[in-house]
Amino acid sequence: MAGLERPTNKMAPSVSTTINKVLTVVPATEVATERAMSEENSTTMDNSVPFPPPSVQSAPLIAGSASNTARINRRLWWALPILTIAWIGLVAVIAASLTPLKLWELAPGSAEQVSDRLTFDKTTLSKVMRYPAKTPILFVTAFGSKLSALDAFAGALDNDVDVQTYKERYGTSTPSEQKRLGYQSMTTAKQISEYVAYTRMGLDASFVYGDIIVEELVCIDNPGPLSGCKQLQLGDTITSLDGEPTPTLLELTPLMAGHKPGDIVTLTIKPADATDSSSAEVTKRIQLIADPDTPTRAIIGFIPADTRTVQLPFEVGIDTDQIGGPSAGLAFTLALLDELTPGDLMGGVKVAATGTIGEDESVGAIGALAQKAVAVKAAGAKVFLVPKGQSEEELAAARRAVGSSVRIEPVANLTEALAILESLGGSGISNATIEL
Repeated sequence: MAGLERPTNKMAPSVSTTINKVLTVVPATEVATERAMSEENSTTMDNSVPFPPPSVQSAPLIAGSASNTARINRRLWWALPILTIAWIGLVAVIAASLTPLKLWELAPGSAEQVSDRLTFDKTTLSKVMRYPAKTPILFVTAFGSKLSALDAFAGALDNDVDVQTYKERYGTSTPSEQKRLGYQSMTTAKQISEYVAYTRMGLDASFVYGDIIVEELVCIDNPGPLSGCKQLQLGDTITSLDGEPTPTLLELTPLMAGHKPGDIVTLTIKPADATDSSSAEVTKRIQLIADPDTPTRAIIGFIPADTRTVQLPFEVGIDTDQIGGPSAGLAFTLALLDELTPGDLMGGVKVAATGTIGEDESVGAIGALAQKAVAVKAAGAKVFLVPKGQSEEELAAARRAVGSSVRIEPVANLTEALAILESLGGSGISNATIEL
């Protein structure tokens, strides 16, 4: 189109000139001037409108380039050591987080509603009425795991965490043994809590004794090679003494009555890691020792696990998943009473509880009280029922951990726990009975 394109035949005369310019290094301003003159001549020759010349700026001059280079070099000189230190620090942190130590933590766990873990099957509901808890009671856990070097350092700086050695954590047992016994004690806690709750409501409930399982060893100073401390392992099941079957403690106790300290007896044992097959049983000769509390009484040298089960008129399931230990006994008992009787046992107050429960309704001491108190505070509970048997130091540490936000109430038995709940506005169960 005329006026927008230059005819090619008009540009032919300047080809040689352009070649010469390419071969000659000239300033950019001169190139622009010549290009502008060429454009002007082209316009004069054919009266067309040329494209506007490009805007050309002079190349900027870099002032003080030598000093700038020196400044950059100085910055690099400082940056390299800092970068090296940062990388070393990062590698050290990663290595510390991956390096396992023979240390364990005891840290705050959780405070959860017991009611969420209760199940009433159709058979049970055909016999009793369930009254869903209006203000569910909480049971409390503490958390423990093996630590890395980094975790141990962080735990040492955290007032709510106790860092424990292997001996402090496991004593004479092993992690697997303690885990197994922890699950066993949780099973027993559920059984006893059902027994206590049901008998409190006037229902028939009775215990059935179970296997004789070694839960803890009793060792004297310088134990001999035949002592129970040397011959038995945690989790072993004793099935006979001197050839006489001992399926439960009811059979073992009278057999021991005729022996004195120093006597040697033969025990038949099913090892802790054995299967259910009787072929796995072994016999061991054991030298009896004196009872530390009654020196004239002979003992084998172990404390048995409570393996009793309870016979109940109906079953209520309590799901404890992978939680071990007996410390939820009081909370389970109160939850069962709340769910099986009308009213609001907690009086609308968010309450947590910890402590073992005995068949006589006594509340026993537990571990990790301060850590559990922290979990109770985090859950928003206002009252924490704890065993009166805890030491003054443990109670003081728990109160320091929660301050004035949680009211800590020590109780010795179920009756005292119920009295505190009634003082909070709870309905109580003094007149609650169930007829089947």
